[in-house]
Amino acid sequence: MNSSASRLPHYPVAFFTMVMGLSGFAIAWAKGEAVLGLDWGLHRGFAVLAALCFVVHAVAYSLKLLRHRAAVMGEWNHPIQRNFFPAISISLLLLAVIALNVNASLAGGLWVIGAALHLLFTLLVVNAWIHHAPYEIAHINPAWFIPAVGNVIVPIAGVPLGQIELSWFFFSIGMLFWLILLTIVFYRVMFHAPLPDKLLPTLFILIAPPAVGFIAYTSLVGGIDAFARVLYFIGLFLTLLMLMEVRRFVRLPFALSWWAYTFPLAAIGIASQGMFVATGESVYRGIGVALLILLTAVIVVLFAATYRAARAGRICAPG
Repeated sequence: MNSSASRLPHYPVAFFTMVMGLSGFAIAWAKGEAVLGLDWGLHRGFAVLAALCFVVHAVAYSLKLLRHRAAVMGEWNHPIQRNFFPAISISLLLLAVIALNVNASLAGGLWVIGAALHLLFTLLVVNAWIHHAPYEIAHINPAWFIPAVGNVIVPIAGVPLGQIELSWFFFSIGMLFWLILLTIVFYRVMFHAPLPDKLLPTLFILIAPPAVGFIAYTSLVGGIDAFARVLYFIGLFLTLLMLMEVRRFVRLPFALSWWAYTFPLAAIGIASQGMFVATGESVYRGIGVALLILLTAVIVVLFAATYRAARAGRICAPG
């Protein structure tokens, strides 16, 4: 087993997708408990776990930046790994959502830092997309949604914090790049070589933009309308499409990319509960509960698999 010092240069920025997944998990349980009238308080424990996970990864990656700057720049200049850096700012935005019911000042601080950092990441990454000559069609995968489409997360805490115009600004950016990247991703997977096994779990990220877009949009307009329904049902269709491929996914060897299953499942589950609250149709509550159970099972499996891989030295290793 490698020492901590030898692993640090290989500590991946993609670890922050764990924070995204755990934050979404906590928010999904908070929504589920509220809708079902449960007073279990499980979401509080999951929220603490998400916050601790962020602190651990933030400290570790900061040490990597201080001691192995070249390794960090290597990730930044990599055509695929670069797209995981905005997972840092998205994690802050999701923690701001969690903090809304705890401390408004804390939520506001996390939101300001997260939104500003995410805008910076978006500008830098999109600029790199435009001017970075080595990009090829084989480099694109659904992880590319993280930098640009992650902007749709901003209104979820932004609206309750009173930042309406800024929330519309970020939402508009996210919707624009969702349409652009969705077209390119489908072109890539339909007409070019299949995604490598290691990246196949990122297909679940396709669910997140319409699901999170639904949550953000209904917050912005104060309810559901025709466009909100379109967003929700696109997300639901993509969820069904991914679940049809479940046997293919479970055969894959474990990689950190498996955490890509978590946040999209949380998002569509939360959106389903939102549809139930808005319409009163029990089918949406059933979908939301089923997805919450599935998400919980996936989280348990991923924790066990991540622990085993770390113990075996397959994480934070060269290559």
